[in-house]
Amino acid sequence: MEHSPTLALPPVSLVLGGARSGKSTHAERLVTGTLFGAAPQPAIYIATGEAGDVEMATRIMAHRARRGGNWTTIEEPLDLAAALVAAAAHGRPVLVDCLTLWLSNLMHAGADVDEATDEALRTLDGYGWPVVFVSNELGLGLVPETALGRAFRDAMGRMNMRVAERADRVIFMAAGLPLLMKDRPAPRAGAG
Repeated sequence: MEHSPTLALPPVSLVLGGARSGKSTHAERLVTGTLFGAAPQPAIYIATGEAGDVEMATRIMAHRARRGGNWTTIEEPLDLAAALVAAAAHGRPVLVDCLTLWLSNLMHAGADVDEATDEALRTLDGYGWPVVFVSNELGLGLVPETALGRAFRDAMGRMNMRVAERADRVIFMAAGLPLLMKDRPAPRAGAG
């Protein structure tokens, strides 16, 4: 099945959406090529979440079962830049799921979020393999009641903006449907 060149995976993509919007499933299909009707291709999954309770452990198990055997998983809750470097050595497209949990881990650890984000984004320079980030869009709901909730929402919004600025493609998911928000054409060979 042929697909439009505009649907080919660019160097960096960001898939945003609310909870249970279909963003992880869509991103997995992008990375493995199955969104375009192809047979699943091997890929790298960088998991930022940790099974801190039974509910989260159940979610992680469901994600693993859905992905199947074409994935190599790197679990890294804090050092995303190092995980990206490790993933590049496999020579396959990479999915980072998700920036929201990564931000939560960074804030809980008292890490410098801006510095960690800078380091992860610098890692993408000349990366060589497509990378798809998944993140929650938190700015569409109610204002959180607590100062910590508001700080988290604001930090997530800033991080999403920084990653979206760096991304070649940004997709917003709602009710399982993708909305293309940004699609920067890949440079043509010899263009410069």
